[in-house]
Amino acid sequence: MDAERSPMPLLFRRHSSGDQIKNLASVSSSLLPAFGTVVNEGYLSLNKFIIAPYDRRYRWWQAFLVILVLYSAWASPFELAFKRAASGALMVVDLVVDVFFAIDIVMTFFVAYLDKSTYLLVDDHKKIAVRYLTKIYFFMDVASTLPFQYIYRAFTGKLHTSQVFGFLNLLRLWRLRRVSEFFKSMFKCRLEKDSYFSYFYTRLTKLIGVTLFAVHLAGCVYYWLAAHHRIAANTWIGLEMSDFRDRSIWLGYIYSMYWSVVTLTTVGYGDLHAVNTEEKAFNMSYMLFNIGLTAYIIGNMTNLIVHSAVKTFYMRDAINEILRYASKNRLPEGLKEQMLAHLQLKFKTAELQQEEVLDNLPKAIRSSIAEHLFRSTVEKTYLFKGVSEDLIIQLVSEMKAEYFPPKVEIILQNEIPTDFYILVSGSVEVLKYKNGVEQSLQKLGSADMAGEIGVMFNIPQPFTVRTRRLSQVIRISHHHFKQMVQPDREDGKIIISNFSQYLNGLKKEVLDEIPFLTELMDAQNMEEIPINEPQNNAASNSPEVTTEGTSETSSQLPDTIPKRVIILSYHPNENTPEGDRMKKLINLPGSIEELFSLTEKKFGKRGSKILMEDGSEVEELDALRDNDHLYIF
Repeated sequence: MDAERSPMPLLFRRHSSGDQIKNLASVSSSLLPAFGTVVNEGYLSLNKFIIAPYDRRYRWWQAFLVILVLYSAWASPFELAFKRAASGALMVVDLVVDVFFAIDIVMTFFVAYLDKSTYLLVDDHKKIAVRYLTKIYFFMDVASTLPFQYIYRAFTGKLHTSQVFGFLNLLRLWRLRRVSEFFKSMFKCRLEKDSYFSYFYTRLTKLIGVTLFAVHLAGCVYYWLAAHHRIAANTWIGLEMSDFRDRSIWLGYIYSMYWSVVTLTTVGYGDLHAVNTEEKAFNMSYMLFNIGLTAYIIGNMTNLIVHSAVKTFYMRDAINEILRYASKNRLPEGLKEQMLAHLQLKFKTAELQQEEVLDNLPKAIRSSIAEHLFRSTVEKTYLFKGVSEDLIIQLVSEMKAEYFPPKVEIILQNEIPTDFYILVSGSVEVLKYKNGVEQSLQKLGSADMAGEIGVMFNIPQPFTVRTRRLSQVIRISHHHFKQMVQPDREDGKIIISNFSQYLNGLKKEVLDEIPFLTELMDAQNMEEIPINEPQNNAASNSPEVTTEGTSETSSQLPDTIPKRVIILSYHPNENTPEGDRMKKLINLPGSIEELFSLTEKKFGKRGSKILMEDGSEVEELDALRDNDHLYIF
């Protein structure tokens, strides 16, 4: 078996178990394989008795050791300053803690490591051992773990309480590097970025921990200076308690912490102050250190506060920009309020949409998220009832979610139909403007659709759609809709059938507001409504426009999408009276002869020449485009 392994082979196996995925959740970015690394599919585990550094159980072991490190960071200076505590109950606790760290030293010989040159895990026992033994970490780990007092007692039979052992116990502070490594591997990868942990509070906890350790260490050292001075009364605490060496350990500790906190906060009441030269020298060093520590704390706290308010700053700047823009361009007050409402809603719902997050995810994951959120709503819409599951999944994967505040237009009357909308929540109102008067036609709720009439008929939107309250909608573009529906004839027929039934069920006042709808439904029986790219149909506003030119009995969607043109029965340069200017919207037939026949049927006279609006003569129908005006006479 190869000695070097890819650090995350399980990420490349779609059938990984749940436990394996949980283990990989804590993987540091440094363990990710380099691009182009070939992963062995047959590889499922490391060498025998080798521990993966990203293993969940090993991570829990590290977290447990961090708790013991925190104890060592408190106990080592405390036992140095208060010698009596070092020979009491804390001595037994220290021994138990040392046993755990001794176990960790042994475990380190079985933990795979990351090769910095190849970014692959090395699981060879010999290489792991050589790497650990040749670095200073091994010797310092052993030195900080050995119980020197017990070793001395084993060789001499006496329990020695010399200050030498107090200083040797300070080697345990070497274990603090584990806290640093924990914050680098676990904290940065998970605690600061995991949604279960607040970034603000995790950083605040770290700052509090650093401050408390500095206060504790300084207080213990300051008490040690007083306890080992020749004249007890000539010390900072001896002025208050001349017999402090015989008093309670915890009383002395409280005095020490009081002095350390007062000095750190630069309050300086003056009740406890340096007396001898050693204390004055330490005081100066501690105050200089406090300058840097205070700057570090203030800088980090400022960063945290600014970080928590950065979205508010962006929002206020955006609002000011909108107000300046509206004022400069003299926009109406109502339009300005709509702009502000939309901007405020955008910031309020940013965490719900998370477009930036979704854009960084693979398409398969984005599609799964969209299916989970919106599939049930899409299946309830009238247009997609009965269609295949595949089409539903395709539609949902291409839909975009949006929020709209109350009293905001989602669709404007006569705009080009580029999208249609499905209402997820909230309520909207369908409006029609006639001679400047607003008329309410109907109200729509959850799972209702808006804008689909303009899309399906390829005409400017016949209605304005306005929100009545806060509404969430999903939209899909006309282009994507056409691409998904065209290949599947069965789904296309179902959609057209659903659309036809919906139109037949509309109220008369709504149907009357849709141009030439009756002609379309009568001429084609809603079987061949083309799904084309949205165009700005100039003829759609004329009430005299009709459609013809395709088979009335066809029951299938056409193989090729027919072009729709507008025919007129007079010369483009003639001054024909307005009342005689008849125009018809038709589906372009397959030949010029058929076009002449259709013109004769429509206008009662057969033409012999076809001209464009600019006077050019038409010789091939393939050169025509949608919405061209043809003058046939």
